[in-house]
Amino acid sequence: MSSPVRYRCTSCGNLTRFDVTSTRRTSAYHHYTVGGELSIEDEQVLDDQVESVECRWCGAAGRVEALEAETAPAVEG
Repeated sequence: MSSPVRYRCTSCGNLTRFDVTSTRRTSAYHHYTVGGELSIEDEQVLDDQVESVECRWCGAAGRVEALEAETAPAVEG
């Protein structure tokens, strides 16, 4: 499984808050209880297409870049 993509806003430098719109196709096992409650198990992402990424701080749609793994800043937590 690939690691999540890191983003950076080229306008304000934001590295942490983005609105990401994507289309995802999945396969999953749906398990319903006798009472009708749904539990989704064994979900696999078959396809995930990012349509747009917008900076939450300055709203500069189209000015957000995906960072390469080796150039992404380290996050201490």
